[in-house]
Amino acid sequence: MSTYANVRYSAEQKACIQQQLDRLLANSHFSNSRRFPSFLRYIVGEELDGRGEQLKERQVGIFVFERQASYDTTSDPIVRVTAAEIRKRIAQYYQEDGHVGELRISLPPGSYVPHFDWPEENVEGENAAFEELLAPISSPDVVQRTASEVSPDLPRPWPNLFRRHALITVCVGILLLAGVGLLWIKTRPSALDRFWAPALAAPGDSVVVCFPRGHLSGITLRDANDPSQQHQLQEGMSALIVDDLRPLVSLAGLLERRHQTYTLLGEDAATLTDLRQGPTIFVGAFDNAWTLRVTRNLRFRFVNDPEMNHFGIEDTQSPTHTRWSVDRHQQESTNNYRDYAIVARFHDASTGKTAIVAAGVARGGTVAAGEFLTQPGNMELLVEQAPKNWDSKNMELVLSTEIIDGRSAPPKIEAAYFW
Repeated sequence: MSTYANVRYSAEQKACIQQQLDRLLANSHFSNSRRFPSFLRYIVGEELDGRGEQLKERQVGIFVFERQASYDTTSDPIVRVTAAEIRKRIAQYYQEDGHVGELRISLPPGSYVPHFDWPEENVEGENAAFEELLAPISSPDVVQRTASEVSPDLPRPWPNLFRRHALITVCVGILLLAGVGLLWIKTRPSALDRFWAPALAAPGDSVVVCFPRGHLSGITLRDANDPSQQHQLQEGMSALIVDDLRPLVSLAGLLERRHQTYTLLGEDAATLTDLRQGPTIFVGAFDNAWTLRVTRNLRFRFVNDPEMNHFGIEDTQSPTHTRWSVDRHQQESTNNYRDYAIVARFHDASTGKTAIVAAGVARGGTVAAGEFLTQPGNMELLVEQAPKNWDSKNMELVLSTEIIDGRSAPPKIEAAYFW
């Protein structure tokens, strides 16, 4: 049963909803964030107090994100971006084991009014419908007619027992077909499986993950007896940026789950011989020379101005050379900007192997690219605009993501090319 904004909730219903909200927000999908719990508690509270119909984007922006009443929702999409992320995290929560039978809190697309569903009532409704289907088998209302009641001039009706057996057979057949259908759905490869299949199919190949690596001239060490005392150690060493580490960990986790051997290799140490050993995943763009090399002749490629103030992606087949650009000064001063990324999978002629690219113009774009390549729900976006046999083709995508306070929103496909 779903309840809407114009329905009055009983005290017991409100208590159940608040309890489920607390359970939801205590989960790791929400507990590590400050924005998501504030957003959900506000809209659920408004709905339970009977003000759900008043929940609009501007109102949420004012009361949850402390925006001015006159703020521009077009240029500041923080409410829409947060709502989209919350919908994704709610879906992930209810897909986990142990949450199927819980009261479901949902946020329908295009709305900020939460909905609540009680699964046990849905189950009762389904049982009732099934009992109604089987009612002719056992209902006392079915009239038992004897042979003497049938006119000799009329054809003798089928025996009731045969009718029952026929109906039971039909019901069993329906259940078997449903079971086969569910089994097929569960065992068929997902869009994520189909994307990765060409890179993981070759037996014996080890995937190379080529990632950006910087260099430091020294680090700060703390005294074991007095941690407040610091000492500078001047020593050359390699470093990995945290935002590059996130997609690296996600990609390594995906390979682990598929029992695929892999090698992590810094771009400064990788050689062409290394990259010829197997499929390669290139992470990062302007801090990974190998990514810039392998994407140089693709339709979508990375570009920048001579002053290194604007970085972006251009479409080489566009008459006006369409660009998706990031202003470095805006990025550094506000940490709120729209970032872009290239995700690609193609046969690289220089290595003879499959190359996969997960590279953003800035760091947030690389994070979004890594998420796109490892999250099943995001990969379904690709299927919506891909040709029928897309999984056997080379492909290149341009993604966009809204960066708010340095954090990436769910990626969106800006352009796609298959060949």
